Amino acid sequence: MKKNLFSLLIAGALTTVTFIACNDSAKQSEEPKTDTVATEPAKPMEEPGVMVGGANMVPSKDIVDNAAGSADHTTLVAAVKAASLVETLKGAGPFTVFAPTNEAFAKLPAGTVDNLLKPENKAMLAKILTYHVVAGGFKSTDLKDGQKVKTVQGEELTIGYKDNKWTVTDAKGGVANITIADVISSNGVTYVIDAVLMPKK
Repeated sequence: MKKNLFSLLIAGALTTVTFIACNDSAKQSEEPKTDTVATEPAKPMEEPGVMVGGANMVPSKDIVDNAAGSADHTTLVAAVKAASLVETLKGAGPFTVFAPTNEAFAKLPAGTVDNLLKPENKAMLAKILTYHVVAGGFKSTDLKDGQKVKTVQGEELTIGYKDNKWTVTDAKGGVANITIADVISSNGVTYVIDAVLMPKK
């Protein structure tokens, strides 16, 4: 009888141990794993470019589309549209464009810009704008001090370099500083300048 009782106690103890072990393993399988690291979806790489007027000017866009994003070139973009030069500057090119900022246009005598934007002055506006455009894509590494470049308008501009600064001098002797160089677009190069260049004629 004692032997039977002892056997029952051993069997009961084994059953209890087995139940606890099974229960523990079940709990472990139910508990969420904490060693996994949550990963955010990869963000698309932004195309490298040059910041102009709060916008990233990128090589995949043409000169006009890049300029349209700049808060500093709204006057220039409006002038290009008024002169019907959008399609020209969206062409294959390549072009080098010296792009005056809004502040540059604001330096002109009062009423000049409004007057140029009138339909009857479209030819004069186009002449001034094409005086800011050179055929060919010239990076700053292609420019030299004293170099003369012929514009689409027909007259020349003179490139200057002094004290690590580039300038552009127009036919009347007016000087514009290049404030941002080598803005690369799909159809050329843009230089941001701080004055409006004026042809002789």
